[in-house]
Amino acid sequence: MRHRNISLAAAFTAALVAAGWGLRSPGAQPTGFKRDELQRHDLSIPGREAVTVRAEFNPGGGVGKHTHPGEEVSYVVEGELTVEVAGQPPVIKKAGDAFFVPAGVVHSARNAGKTQTCVLVVYVLEKGKPLATPVK
Repeated sequence: MRHRNISLAAAFTAALVAAGWGLRSPGAQPTGFKRDELQRHDLSIPGREAVTVRAEFNPGGGVGKHTHPGEEVSYVVEGELTVEVAGQPPVIKKAGDAFFVPAGVVHSARNAGKTQTCVLVVYVLEKGKPLATPVK
């Protein structure tokens, strides 16, 4: 039962991560990064939606600094990912690790490993806003 709960949490998290980076404009995806939206649903909180995404990072692939109009909940399914969140030192997240990014906080992620990384992300977002906004 615990494994199933972890799998569900992972799926929710990966969807959030992937959805957050320009899902509504597929051409905006960086090189070496692919995201597939798994589901999108309105929440019981007015004006909010949850988006579940599977994000894949090729070795060397990543997403630059960006923000989301809501929270990102992520779970690394396989591989490893270097995550940088403003105000914190970079951390390496490996398969089985989860991470959280608060709404509006600048962050980035990249695969510095030698194998593909898969992340399950769930975003809890304000409806009608872009999933991600790049930051220079």
